[in-house]
Amino acid sequence: MYDFANSGYTTVVITAVFNAYFVAEVSRNAAWATLAWTCALAVSYALIIVTAPLIGAYADARAAKKKLLVVTTVGCIAFTAALALVRPGELWLAVTLIILSNFFFGTGENLIAAFLPEIARGDAMGRVSGWVWSLGYLGGLVSLGCCLGYVSWAQAHGHTAEHFVPVTMLITAALFALASLPTFLFLRERARPLAPALNRLRQSLARLQETFHDASRYADLRRFLICLVFYQAGIQAVVALAAIYAQQAMGFTTKETITLILIVNVTAAFGAFVFGQVQDRLGHVRTVVFTLLGWIVAILLAWAAEGPLLFWLAANLVGVCLGASQSAGRALVGFLSPPSRSAEFFGLWGLSVKFSAVLGPVTYGVTTWLSAGDHRLAILLTGIYFIVGIAILTKVDVKRGRAQALRVEKTPAGPS
Repeated sequence: MYDFANSGYTTVVITAVFNAYFVAEVSRNAAWATLAWTCALAVSYALIIVTAPLIGAYADARAAKKKLLVVTTVGCIAFTAALALVRPGELWLAVTLIILSNFFFGTGENLIAAFLPEIARGDAMGRVSGWVWSLGYLGGLVSLGCCLGYVSWAQAHGHTAEHFVPVTMLITAALFALASLPTFLFLRERARPLAPALNRLRQSLARLQETFHDASRYADLRRFLICLVFYQAGIQAVVALAAIYAQQAMGFTTKETITLILIVNVTAAFGAFVFGQVQDRLGHVRTVVFTLLGWIVAILLAWAAEGPLLFWLAANLVGVCLGASQSAGRALVGFLSPPSRSAEFFGLWGLSVKFSAVLGPVTYGVTTWLSAGDHRLAILLTGIYFIVGIAILTKVDVKRGRAQALRVEKTPAGPS
C-alpha cells in the first residue's frame, strides 16, 4: 500500500504534470529551463546520496525503519502540497520545494524497500516485488486519473495551467496521505535493535564504515549496484522528462500528456506483475537483460517518431519495461543482501539509483541546452546507458552472490 501511496508523487509531480509546468510556465520556456529542472532533481538526489547509507545503517541498528518512514512521508506530503503555491516566474520557490519534496520521497522509498526481506523469502522476492510494484503503478494511475478529471473540467471552464496545476499538487498530496495510512496502521517491523541505545550516531557511523570496509565480500552485489547506476540513468532521464519530451518534441497538450502517462501506468503495472511472476523462475539477470533490451527499442522508437502513433507505441513499451526493470532490480538487491542488514544495503541501492538520477537527467538537460533544445538528440543519447548496463550485468553471478550473502550472514563481519 505504501508503493500505491507514494507513486502518485513521481507520476504527477516528476513525470506528467509539474515538470512540464516548470519548463513552460515557471521558467517561461527559457533555453535553460530543462537544465534547471534536471539540476533541481540532481541536488535532491545528491542529498539522498550523502544521507542514505547513514540513514540505512541507523534504521538497522535501531530497528527504526517505520519511525523514519513516518518522518519522510509527512515531509514529502507537506512539500508536495506547498508546490500549489508556485506561480509562473517563481523559479526559486519551485526549485526549493522540488528539492525538499523529492528528498523526502527518495529517502522514504529506500526505507520501504528495506521491508522486502522481512516479508518475503529469498525464492519469492521477485514475485512479491512484482506484486508491490504493479500495485504502485495502480496508485500512480489513481492519482493521475483524479488529476486528469480535474484538468479536463478546468480546461472546459477556460482555466489555464497556472490555475489547474496547483490544484493537482493538492490532490496528489491528499491521496498520498490517505493511501499511506494502512502502512502505518498495519505494517509491523520485525527487525530488532542490534545493540544498546548508547551513542546512536557513532554506532550508525561505525556500521556504515563496516559496510564499505566489507564491500569486497559482496562482489556480485557491488557489481550489480554499479550496473544499476548506468541503466537507471537512462530510466531516470525518461521518468523525469517524459512530459517535457511529449510537449516540446511531440507537441502534446497537458491533457494529452496526462492521458498518455495514465495509459503508460497501466502497461507499467502489467509489466511489473507479469515479470514478477516469472522472474524467480526465469532468473533475475535474464529478466533485467530482457527489459533493458526493450528500453533500447523504446528509445529508438521515440527518437524516430514523427507522429503520435509511433510515440504511443514507444511510450507503452517504456511502461512495460519500466515496471519490470524496477521490480526486478529491487528484488535482486534483496536477494544479494544479508537479511539482517537489509536497510543498510537498500540504502546503498538507493544511493546507486539516486546517483543515476543525477547522471541521466543532467545529461539530458545539458544536451538540450548545448544543442539549442534538441530533445530528440537528448533522448537518443540516453540509450547508451542501457547498453553499458547490459555489458556490466553479464558479469553478475546471482547464485554466487546469494551464497556469499548467506555465508557472511552466519559469520562475524569484522570490527565495528
